[in-house]
Formats: sequence, structure tokens, C-alpha cells
Amino acid sequence: MSDLDISVVICVYTEDRWEDILAAVSSVRAQSRPALETLLVVDHNPTLLDRLAKEYKDCKETGEVRVLANAGPRGLSAGRNTGIAAARGEVIAFLDDDAVAEREWLRRFAEGYADPRVMAVGGRTMPIWASGRRPAWFPEEFDWVVGCTYRGLPPGLVRVRNVLGGNASFRRTAFDAAGGFATGIGRDGDKRPLGCEETELCIRLTRARPDAILLIDDRAVIHHRVPEAREHFGYFRTRAYAEGLSKALVARSVGADKGLESERRYTTRVLPAGVVRGLRDAVLARPGGAGRAGAIVAGVLTAAGGYVVGSVRARKGGAAFSVVGIEGGSQ
Repeated sequence: MSDLDISVVICVYTEDRWEDILAAVSSVRAQSRPALETLLVVDHNPTLLDRLAKEYKDCKETGEVRVLANAGPRGLSAGRNTGIAAARGEVIAFLDDDAVAEREWLRRFAEGYADPRVMAVGGRTMPIWASGRRPAWFPEEFDWVVGCTYRGLPPGLVRVRNVLGGNASFRRTAFDAAGGFATGIGRDGDKRPLGCEETELCIRLTRARPDAILLIDDRAVIHHRVPEAREHFGYFRTRAYAEGLSKALVARSVGADKGLESERRYTTRVLPAGVVRGLRDAVLARPGGAGRAGAIVAGVLTAAGGYVVGSVRARKGGAAFSVVGIEGGSQ
């Protein structure tokens, strides 16, 4: 196992997730392989910043938990970059503020870095549905809509084009080589586009370091809360459209060949198999079969529409993002 120190960055933005934030931090503090530190980066919310500083004031001297203000523009990407710059670890892991990590999470990440060519290791994200169960119509192939691992990703410890940002880790040297997360593409409250910043970073990283290896280890598990509002088809459709917008930006930046490399297999193999599975379940009178098949078709068409609109905007110069270098590392 690698003996590299690991810093954990959790980006937060709202007091509405107060209990979730505390649970996320507690799950990091309970790891079998302790983190060097946990960094809470608060996105332009002075009230939350002050409240968290008071909550973890006893950790100030040890540095076990540090509370920081996002030093860049509003949004998840700048928050992550703030955490990267402040982190002292040789590996930097990211955990969503509404997720909890299993006890072996960091241990599994650390094992992946035994090979010095490995620049990033991601894990598996499982949904915790607010209603207590997956909606019958919601296809597992679209669990990325709610920030979770979706059907179609290969199991085990596998090499991938990109890790998924809510459950991922990178060597610090990855950011030295490629820069930080791009701003203008990642999450900023409910604004669109809403994602793909980790995809763009990973592609940029492998271009800067052609020998780089990126892995997903499905034993590095976190559990991600899915609020009731995200269990409805309206959110499903909105998020699929936003994904299309984001993919257009990425493809414009890195080229469609690389930017859509994984998506081609997903749309030509994984999703058709999902439609067939849903229709088979409908014929067998199993709950939700027709709904899942229909949701897959609707999701593909909506994402494709977003991609077309995003491509037109990008060509006209109406949508752009920027990449900044990361400074710091010993605050």
C-alpha cells in the first residue's frame, strides 16, 4: 500500500445541508486509514463559514479539520481549486458534502497509488433515495443524473478515461502538470452547465502526462443522498439537458474524439441494452419496465438536444471556461 498522505476536500455552500456536512466529515474522521486533514471549503456563504469555524474550532490547532473560504469565483470548480492549493497531502481526495464514505474508502484509494504512474483513483458512489427506494421508472443506466455510479461502468479495479468528481482522488503532481478544475463548467448552485469538469480535467491531464494511469476501484465506496426533488422526471430531464450542454463545452475544448470517447460506447451498447431490459420487464409485467425504457430514450434525446445547443453556443463564443494553475500546498 502507498504511504502517501491524503488530504480530503469537501466543498460546501448551504446551511440546508448542515447535518449532511457533519456526517461527511465524521465519515472521513472514522477512516481505517486516517486522512492527513479534512478541508471544508465554503462557497461564498459567510454565515456557513462562521458556523463551521465554530463547529470545528477544537480542530484548529491540530489541523485535522480546517475551514476555508472559496478564494475564487462562485462554484464547485473554484472551491476545489481552493482546497487543492491549501492541502498539504501528496494525494487529494474529494467527497461530496451530501455523502458519507465507507470506512475503507481512503485505504482503497491509497492502494491504487502503489504504481507511480497512477495519477487519479476514483470509487463507487451508491444512491441513498429520500423516499427509501429507487423510483420504479428510474434506470440505473442514468444514475449519473443524481451523482452516482451508473450501470455500464466496468466493475472491479479498472483503467478509465476519467474519474467521477464526487468520489475521486488525484496526486498533487497531477495538478502541477495539468492545472486545476476549469471554472465556468462545473456546478454553481442550480445554474447550467452542471458538470463534466472532472472529465475535462482528466483528459487534459492525460494529454499533459501521456503515461498517466487513471483508475476506478469499486471497493472505494461512498453513499450519496438523493433528495426527494431529484427523484422526479422533471429533474431527470433538466439534468440530462445540462449534461449535453457540458459535453459540448468539453468536446469543443479537447475535440469530439476524446471528449465523447466513453459516451459512444455508452450510447451504442449500454443504453440500447437498458431499453431492451426495460421492455422485457414490461412484457413480464414487472414494475417500471416501460417507464425505464422510456426514460432512457427521453434522456438520450434530451442530452442530445443539450449537446446541439451547447455546440452552437460554443461556436458562437457564447459559452467558455477557463483553467487556472494551482499555487500553494502548505498553508
